[in-house]
Amino acid sequence: MKNMIKDAAILFAITLVAGLILGVVYDITKAPIAEQEIKAKNQACQEVFGEASSFEEIELLAINYDDSGLDADAEVNTVNKALDNSGELLGYVLEVTTHEGYGGDITFAMGVTLEGTLNGISLLSISETPGLGMKAEEVLKPQFAGKTVSQFQYTKSGATSDNQIDAISGATITTNAVTSGVNTGLWYFSQLGGSAK
Repeated sequence: MKNMIKDAAILFAITLVAGLILGVVYDITKAPIAEQEIKAKNQACQEVFGEASSFEEIELLAINYDDSGLDADAEVNTVNKALDNSGELLGYVLEVTTHEGYGGDITFAMGVTLEGTLNGISLLSISETPGLGMKAEEVLKPQFAGKTVSQFQYTKSGATSDNQIDAISGATITTNAVTSGVNTGLWYFSQLGGSAK
């Protein structure tokens, strides 16, 4: 019985010390990690809205995604105004998370001009299958740039119009997830209707 109590006390002490060390490490790394996340988001904003000189986060609209008519499990996390040197509004950068990825959530930024042209997307977080879904960066990303459409669809037989996206071979789940996320972002952009200017 004495040995059991002694062993339990030793185990408790080890757990306590390990917990304290983890807490200290967390406190030390929390600020640099947050800084890196902000830097990555700013770079993504700049990537999808290169002509903007600054970005200003605005409050999200209180909307019901079910009203979109889209069959998508995605939502907009943040919206930033894209502003020129004189503070004039050029469009918006939306951060979207889609929950339909094969390997989990996919988060990306997308820039949309006031005229409704999608400048492009920038993947922030993706954990799809290596060699298949992870090709989203090289295969899907370029296909969205410079398009002015209200909704995209993917195809396995080759895109023949601006609203079509060529699916990644062997990774239609990833293609569908990104396309659905972009469509959610475009629908959200349509809901801004100038009210966020």
